[in-house]
Order: sequence, then structure tokens, then C-alpha cells
Amino acid sequence: MPIVRVYVTLKPALLDSAGRTVGSSLQAIGFNEVEDVRIGKMITLQLDTVDEVRIKEMCQKLLANPVIEDYRFEVEV
Repeated sequence: MPIVRVYVTLKPALLDSAGRTVGSSLQAIGFNEVEDVRIGKMITLQLDTVDEVRIKEMCQKLLANPVIEDYRFEVEV
């Protein structure tokens, strides 16, 4: 069965407060090379068939908020 991984992140123009907190914490414990952190989520779907139009519908209607989030997906066969 195919597996689809959907990656959802905040749009670049939006402030990522969780990412900022993680970035500051990493720098505080000595990882000074960290310049920016963006936090997102990964959703794994196991499907019986792959239909990219249907996957986009899933993302736009439920998995991501297209007003504030971007998404992309990868299909593993």
C-alpha cells in the first residue's frame, strides 16, 4: 500500500513563536550556529490508491489551514 507523507509548515511571513523558542533554547545551550528554527508537522497517510487531486483536497480541507500554512507531500510506493 502506498504511503503519503504530508509536511505542513507556517507560511514564511508568519511568526513561528514555537520555532523562536526552540531556536533561543538551542543557542542558550551552546548551539550558536542555529540562526532560525521553523516548526511544522508531518502526517503519514496509508492509502489504498494514490490520487494526487484527492490528497490535495485532504490537505486543503483538513490537514492544513491554507490561510496560514503551506503544505507539500511525498508519495512512497
